[in-house]
Amino acid sequence: MSPPSANAAAHPHPLSAPQAWAMLLALVSGFALSQAFRTITAIMATGLQAEFGLSAQALGVFAGTFAFAFGTMQLFMGIAIDFWGIRRTLLVAFPMAIAGAALSAVATGYSMLLAGQVLIGVGCAPAFLVCTVFIARYFAPSRFAAVSGAAMGVGGLGMLFTGTPLAWLVEQSSWRWGFGVLAGLAALAWALIFWKVREPQAAHADTTAHATPESLGQTVRGFGALFLLPHTVGILLLALMTYASMLSLRGLWLGPLLIDRHGYTLVASGHVATAMSLVSLFSPAFFGRMDPGPGTRRRWLIGFTVLMAALFAAMGVWQLAWLDVAGPLAVGVLSGYMVLQYADVRSSYPAAMTGRAMSVFTMALFLGVALMQWITGVAASTAKAQGAEPYAVVMFTIAGMLALGAAAFRWLPAPRQQV
Repeated sequence: MSPPSANAAAHPHPLSAPQAWAMLLALVSGFALSQAFRTITAIMATGLQAEFGLSAQALGVFAGTFAFAFGTMQLFMGIAIDFWGIRRTLLVAFPMAIAGAALSAVATGYSMLLAGQVLIGVGCAPAFLVCTVFIARYFAPSRFAAVSGAAMGVGGLGMLFTGTPLAWLVEQSSWRWGFGVLAGLAALAWALIFWKVREPQAAHADTTAHATPESLGQTVRGFGALFLLPHTVGILLLALMTYASMLSLRGLWLGPLLIDRHGYTLVASGHVATAMSLVSLFSPAFFGRMDPGPGTRRRWLIGFTVLMAALFAAMGVWQLAWLDVAGPLAVGVLSGYMVLQYADVRSSYPAAMTGRAMSVFTMALFLGVALMQWITGVAASTAKAQGAEPYAVVMFTIAGMLALGAAAFRWLPAPRQQV
């Protein structure tokens, strides 16, 4: 069987534009909940630390567990989409996120919290992958960056909930109610996807009528073939660092930084998180429309990554309240450039490898989140033990990792030609 988007350009599927958009928006509702789950720690951190006595390192492990489970499942979800389709894969996986949120809401210890994060990460694993595969299959290749940017922007609504609304809810009740409400919203998203999303039979016909069906072993070897291409390494090393930087700030360190450094209340830090999330809603669509094309796109990716590194370094050097508010807002605005990475992957591999390339790329994004949240947790704990200001060390660590990703992308082999 061909990868999900292998024949997208050659064999358009019988969906009208309104049908395609309606189904995409239903799929994006699952992605929005995934965005909410991955950014809860910044608001729940103080409550979790107070109830379970978590260190900064333990908090980093808690936040990174979702991303690790999410990232490691990407290859399996790519294979599942290949064999069973978008709708079935998401409907089978997503209930695990609901169960994980419910488990977290009644957790009596740190181990139960981690188990809940694993379930949530596995359940959310196909959430954005199904959106990118759907876009690659049902929208014209020339619109991939723009439509992906719009989908990322709408999906970012999930982060709005984990700003002021979640902060208010946690302050009025507890962090447990936050998990409970998210479990209910995830159940509603699952029902919407069950109701709205239907894959045309032609989609499955296209993937079988023109090729001999692959065995599972051949499919796995097809993923391995990606790593034999020299330009894959640079793409993946940059992917490990970019989204991780934004999510490590918004999803883990923003609340503790504002509360500990500047004495903000939980709701006040929630306002900043909401503002950061709000500007990040529109940024991907803007950068998607501004996509300069394959010739210039890679230079844009390097330049904006270096600029992000400079922002984090500035927040480390100057511990000013206005900068610690303006800096995250600037990161939210600039984070939209990361949608160009999806377009870069889309144009760096032939059509027969697109679905698998997207799976591996998405895996790298979230393994990078797990890696960065773990490393910054260790950095913060080490800084505290040495009597240093922990958040400066966290910001410098993120800046250094972004610089390494940009250097790898610049100096390692690039695609010989982009399609």
